Amino acid sequence: MLDRPQLEQGLSNEDVPSSVDQDLVADDKAKDKGWRRPLGWLRRAGQFFFALSFSSLTRRIVSLNLAGLVALVASILYLSQFRAGLIEARTQSLLVYAEIISEAIAASATVEGNTITFDANNFNDLKLGESYGAPDDSADFPINPERVAPVLRRLIAPTKTRARIFDRDGGLILDSRNLFARGDVLRFELPPPSEKPSFFEKTKTAIKTWFNRGDLPVYRELGPEGGKGYAEVGQSLEGMKSSMVRVTERGAVVVSVAVPVQHFRAVRGALMLTTQGDDIDQMVTSERLAILKIGGVASAVMIMLSLLLASTIAGPVRRLADGAERVRRRIQTRVEIPDFSRRRDEIGHLSGALRDMTNALYSRIEAIEMFAADVAHELKNPLTSLRSAVETLPLARNENSRQRLLAVIEHDVKRLDRLISDISDASRLDAELQRNDMAPVDLRRLLTTLVGVANETRLGHDVAVEARFEGRSSTDTLSVPGHDSRLGQVISNLLSNAQSFSKPGQKVRIVCRRVRSEIEIVVDDDGPGIGEDALERIFERFYTDRPHQGFGQNSGLGLSISKQIIEAHGGRIWAENRHGPADEDGKPTVTGARFVVRLPALL
Repeated sequence: MLDRPQLEQGLSNEDVPSSVDQDLVADDKAKDKGWRRPLGWLRRAGQFFFALSFSSLTRRIVSLNLAGLVALVASILYLSQFRAGLIEARTQSLLVYAEIISEAIAASATVEGNTITFDANNFNDLKLGESYGAPDDSADFPINPERVAPVLRRLIAPTKTRARIFDRDGGLILDSRNLFARGDVLRFELPPPSEKPSFFEKTKTAIKTWFNRGDLPVYRELGPEGGKGYAEVGQSLEGMKSSMVRVTERGAVVVSVAVPVQHFRAVRGALMLTTQGDDIDQMVTSERLAILKIGGVASAVMIMLSLLLASTIAGPVRRLADGAERVRRRIQTRVEIPDFSRRRDEIGHLSGALRDMTNALYSRIEAIEMFAADVAHELKNPLTSLRSAVETLPLARNENSRQRLLAVIEHDVKRLDRLISDISDASRLDAELQRNDMAPVDLRRLLTTLVGVANETRLGHDVAVEARFEGRSSTDTLSVPGHDSRLGQVISNLLSNAQSFSKPGQKVRIVCRRVRSEIEIVVDDDGPGIGEDALERIFERFYTDRPHQGFGQNSGLGLSISKQIIEAHGGRIWAENRHGPADEDGKPTVTGARFVVRLPALL
């Protein structure tokens, strides 16, 4: 089996030792492992960004950030001052250049020859001090195209402008577009053949026109006799230089200036310079492309930053949602919510709140499970005793035995009734406290009423109860927010316990006072006190420590329910012993038990 691949290659076992094969295989595995590690990293990164890209929160963050950036870039493109400054600079340069060309044209556009013809008959009519010099404004000095054309061609050739010369009536004399490069021959260009633009060209032209148009007028080509149709030409024929910015139907910006051609301060015509092509648009387009490039780079950076921001928000939120879903399904015994509480932001606060809520939920579940177990245990004891008594009753031989069994059955039935009543009260306590709204409770009036009831009934004990309220005056309010019936249940339970542990003729004292922002209620008795090991256990469910009473006379839920009610009101309850003088061994004696209740005061 091992030699077959080697035989197929024409090799033997002796040619290639097995150790070499093992080394080659190990090298291949190392290479594969070296390649797989970065591929695994790339795969995990791809999965992360793929899952992140499908997050609704991520899409919203990226979209909103990009929307703001796109709006900023669009506003910069639309409101950019570069185009206005460029047009202004172009206009000023054209005006200066037009004045130079106008002076050159005026110097060469006189009548033929340099001589001046005058009328000898009028020579004798000259008055003293007058001379016969330059002709006045009424003399006709037309612009000679043959003499102006070479000058105009040489001055316009290096530029990308179009020059037109109009006479005083607005008629076209020369157009630099119609001059040959050589000679002074005039030419007339035919309009280009019209081709139907494509959809892309139409869209491009529409966008370009929308960006460039603004409030600019449309440039239209006028005929040879329509020079005065140009506003700047009409103003220049009146002796003023003027400029105008227009836009063509294809969206190209056209800057035109016109200056008068003067000879001896007389306007002989007008020179109009117009930009040709889209040199201004090319510069503006280059500037806008640079802005778009910067916007593209900023968009890429914005997307990466948005994804990183989303990963710090959407990722933890998704993990918290998954943890809450696992808690709802409770696949495991106890599911932990991811801990982001170290983050000092809303995500950390949300994580801490969810963890606290989950812990409270698990604590409540465990408490319910323990309560059910305790209930089952407490109900099982009287049921077992009752069953034994019922099974033994038919076997009783005399009337005394039958009466004792019937007494046991009656005792167990009463015990079951008491347990079921207390269990029912404890089970619906949470729901009742959550369902009913808290209201101000006047503890002065509540305690006075409860003390009066306790003194009237005495509950089978000859133990009186007295109350004392400590404060600056008898009108001080001792109010707390809560449920008066449940708080009354707590006080009644404490008074009943104190009376049951007191001897006949003794007193139970209750004191109510304000301690800073809390109201304190203290119940003292003169009984035997509480064992040190039972100070905490007496608040547990079904725990009872009454040596002076028979077994089963108490359900052990009174103090547990009291603690549950007080904690639901945001307060505390604890038990302690009252100590008196030291005994012979130097240890303090116990003179009674004390229960302390503190509730938040109503501000």
